[in-house]
Amino acid sequence: MDFNIRVAQERDMIAVHKLIKELAVFEKEKHAVEVTIEDLVTDGFREPKLFHCFVGEKEGSVVGMALVYNRYSTWKGPVVHLEDLMVSEKMRGSGLGSALLSEVVKYAHGLGVKRISWEVLDWNEPAIKFYESKGANVMRDWDVVQLDEAGIQNFLNQIEN
Repeated sequence: MDFNIRVAQERDMIAVHKLIKELAVFEKEKHAVEVTIEDLVTDGFREPKLFHCFVGEKEGSVVGMALVYNRYSTWKGPVVHLEDLMVSEKMRGSGLGSALLSEVVKYAHGLGVKRISWEVLDWNEPAIKFYESKGANVMRDWDVVQLDEAGIQNFLNQIEN
């Protein structure tokens, strides 16, 4: 292993933001990233902290990250949501993704949660195979549902009329 995993620090958010943008390009959503470095600093390092982040580092550079936050399941109770696990292209296949996921699982277990959940794009077969190889259940019969800002506003406009 020529990398190390550690809890992210405020100064890492520049590199984390770069990885988030790299992930958006990979997921064919290049222009979808609205969060700023300042948002990441405020949301991750000021009270109330909205997320917890781990980084993978090689030779002093951040080359991977895993960002999680707490949720509550009406079926299970406390759960952790893995928002993103990202490894830079040059580090894929190095074991960094496994190491980051292991850190997330240890963290969640330490919190006593009943489940860790996340999404994966249905066309990202390498990620699906990776997660399944780790024992994750990829639930292909569920669809992700979201309301973006415009959708929220449209919804509110409809109920106000």
